[in-house]
Amino acid sequence: MESKLLPNLLEFLEALLSKNATPEARTWLTEKQKLVQFSDSAKTLYLAFSSAPRYVGKSALNLSSEELEQVNQLRNGFNPTNWTTDQLARTILLLSLPSENAETYSKTILKLFGTADMGELVALYAALPLLPHPEKFVAQATEGIRTNMGNVYEAIALNNPYPFEHFSEAAFNQMVLKTIFVGKSLNYIYGLDERSNPDLARMLSDYAHERWAAGRTVTPELWRPVGPHINEAILPDIKRLFSSENETEQEAAVLACSQSSYPEAQALLDKHPMLKHKISEGQLAWSHISQKAITA
Repeated sequence: MESKLLPNLLEFLEALLSKNATPEARTWLTEKQKLVQFSDSAKTLYLAFSSAPRYVGKSALNLSSEELEQVNQLRNGFNPTNWTTDQLARTILLLSLPSENAETYSKTILKLFGTADMGELVALYAALPLLPHPEKFVAQATEGIRTNMGNVYEAIALNNPYPFEHFSEAAFNQMVLKTIFVGKSLNYIYGLDERSNPDLARMLSDYAHERWAAGRTVTPELWRPVGPHINEAILPDIKRLFSSENETEQEAAVLACSQSSYPEAQALLDKHPMLKHKISEGQLAWSHISQKAITA
């Protein structure tokens, strides 16, 4: 994120809090922001960050479609739909901390990670794409995807552009695989299609084979990052999907083939003209597969 966007973004977040919290909460936060901005001690931030829920509550944010569009213009990929008022207040505090010195700023924030409870970790990880000097937090974020805390994992992996922009290929691939493993929808991983790669396709194919060998199923969403990288080794997996009695698996197969330039995959696609037509008409997309997976 370019630093010149920060004032506008901060102003938007402050207005959003005013809309979703009491005047008393806004007054409290304004006072704490000033202390954070001008204090020489990081303790000021830590105390305010910890006590935020007590003063601003934990209500779910109510965002209009216009506000969602506006926030995405301020920060591409940022989606606070599932945020709460305390999470928003904590993010405002993080953005109020002087950040001219990258080392000082990052050390202050990283110390918060080391002592945070679950709610604080959710706020910290979800705020990463908004923070100055985002490159300073890559190691912390990649370590964070190993967590067993579901809410914390979702804050990193879902509706968050930070992994797309900063994770190595290996770290991004592990995040995708874990998202499937914990039963979350791939549709919420920002930049999934852009970051698909041959190693990820191979990993997902191997995972599917392990599941099938154990007599278990895999989510049809798994094949979304695989499609562009179908090759001789993966083609039998796609043929298996086409022969399935599960309609959604057949749809996933045709979508995967539609993403592939591999001749044999294109030949399979041509054998299913009705499904191919649904894709061209916009009646079938990976978002439809995701919705079926969520409601299954």
